[in-house]
Amino acid sequence: VQAGAENAIRDTGADAQILYSGWASDMMIQQLREAIGAGVDGIGMMGHPGNEAIMPLAEEAHKAGILMMYQNVDVPEVRAKYGGGYVGADLSTQGKELGREAIRQFGFEAGDTAIVMVPVGDYSRAQREDGVRIVFEEHGMKVVVLDGTPEQATDPNIAIGYISTALAANPETKVLVHTGGQMLGNSETFAKAAGYGPNELLQIGFDTSPQVMSAFVNGYAHLTSDQQPFLQGYLPILALCQMKVLGTGALNQDTGAGFVTTSNYESVMELANAGLR
Repeated sequence: VQAGAENAIRDTGADAQILYSGWASDMMIQQLREAIGAGVDGIGMMGHPGNEAIMPLAEEAHKAGILMMYQNVDVPEVRAKYGGGYVGADLSTQGKELGREAIRQFGFEAGDTAIVMVPVGDYSRAQREDGVRIVFEEHGMKVVVLDGTPEQATDPNIAIGYISTALAANPETKVLVHTGGQMLGNSETFAKAAGYGPNELLQIGFDTSPQVMSAFVNGYAHLTSDQQPFLQGYLPILALCQMKVLGTGALNQDTGAGFVTTSNYESVMELANAGLR
């Protein structure tokens, strides 16, 4: 996302600033509040805080004539009331499709055990991983849910003990489902800490990155849903500039592109390592 935003700022000449929240929803809301107070022309906002938290600030932005684009996590209720576009995957669909693809690729059967990391306290964000859980359970699999917190995205290593304990308690586990690229990119560390070698524990998740590509190479990542985060950073800035200068409508783009697997990861590795995929 960052690489996409940086390229869009360069290409459009926009006077823009990238803010970092550490994936904390309260920080995102505070930054949104400050941006509205600064009277900027447009804001690209990740929807992690959810419809209820963003709604009053979206109203303020609307009244102030500030253009809004949302990325990575959708807030459809906000957009329906106050406008704005969305660039990102349909999270619920993305998660369910990952679950179905995992069943197809790995031949999971009823009774097989999966550990699924789900951001339990934030359903606007959690519906992606929860979609995997739903598909697995409908298939008759046993699913152990672990809380995938925002802090883990900032520092995946804090989840090592948590994951190791869950694997030790469920030694029959066939697959571990991660919450995002930060966690999947740390899959080698998780496996080794729990006593697993390459390809001894299937690990799947979302996104591509240099770390995820390394995990594929080393046999610790086996399937990921590619939601093209570069576009999630690039297109909102482009759209805001077009909306402001040309008066165009808000852009809506589903960035869910398909799956990266052990058999095709080499085709996207160069772009992923460059932060462009």
